[in-house]
Amino acid sequence: MSNKLLNLEAAASALHAAERVLIIGCSGSGKSTLARKLSGLFQLPYISMDRDVFWLPGWNQRPRAEALEIVERAVAQPRWVMDGTSPGTLPLRLPRTDIVLWMRPPRHVSLYGVVIRWLRFLGRTRPEMAENCPERLTPEFLSYIWNFEKTESPEIEQKLADYGSDVPVLVLKSHSETRSLLKRLARH
Repeated sequence: MSNKLLNLEAAASALHAAERVLIIGCSGSGKSTLARKLSGLFQLPYISMDRDVFWLPGWNQRPRAEALEIVERAVAQPRWVMDGTSPGTLPLRLPRTDIVLWMRPPRHVSLYGVVIRWLRFLGRTRPEMAENCPERLTPEFLSYIWNFEKTESPEIEQKLADYGSDVPVLVLKSHSETRSLLKRLARH
């Protein structure tokens, strides 16, 4: 990854000037929570890749061509905060991104996050999902989270280098670091 890696203070400064913020990371890492907070703090329109792009009601996946059209329209907007990793759409999103926040905690943190989310929304749809997509846990989903660093992160790093090498990146490795970022943002 050849991107400029930021520390918390530099990222807080960059976020104050940012018009388009991309939040990526493993499921359960806290992307949506951070995106909602930044949306409110900076009055940035919030785009959830799960709700607004990939999923249709009833856990039906949106056709790929249609999803890509939605991404193209979304990133063309002047201001946004977008949560969702989707390495295949990074070539569309990174050139329009001012800063990337990569949620990268240990896998047990992400696993804990999805289990807590599942319990919190048991039988219901969380706000960041399409209608009628009640929260679920499957062995495949848990395996995806367990193997995320090995299977997804190398592709993410390559896409960051290929399509967003000039985009600064803050890697957040814990919820504590995320809270520290939010405290810095509140002080500025």
